[in-house]
Amino acid sequence: MVNTLFILGDKWSLVVVRDIFNGKKSFGEFLDSPEKISTSVLTSTLQFMESVGILEYFFCQLDKKAIYYNLTDKGIDLNPIIFEMIYWTKRNFDNTFHPLSVKWFKEYDHHSPIYVTIVNQNEYKKIRTELLDLHTH
Repeated sequence: MVNTLFILGDKWSLVVVRDIFNGKKSFGEFLDSPEKISTSVLTSTLQFMESVGILEYFFCQLDKKAIYYNLTDKGIDLNPIIFEMIYWTKRNFDNTFHPLSVKWFKEYDHHSPIYVTIVNQNEYKKIRTELLDLHTH
C-alpha cells in the first residue's frame, strides 16, 4: 500500500490519469483541466509518472513539436481504482460532478464494477492504438 500511495498519493497523478482516460493527450489539454494545475507541477507529475511506468510519451509524426502522452498497460490497470474512488465519492459526499462524470454515471450506473472496468479499459486501448498509429505513420 505504501508504494501505491507514493505513486498515486498526490492529487495531480490521479487527475492526469483521469484526464488521459477521458481522451486528453497533450500538455495543453492537461492544463485546461478544471483543477488548474500549474505548468511546473504538471511537468514534474508527468516526468514522475513516466519514471514509474504509468505513462509514456512520444512526438507526433505530423507535428514534431507536439508531444502526446498515453497510459501504459500499468496505467490502464488503474481504471478500477479510479472507478472505485469516483463511486465512493458519489456515495459519500454531496459533490457537483464534472459533466463528463455525470454522463459516465448515467451510462454505467446499472452495471457492475467489473463490466465498467473492462469496457473502459478496452475503450482506452482503442484510443491508445489510434494515438500510437499517429506516431508511426
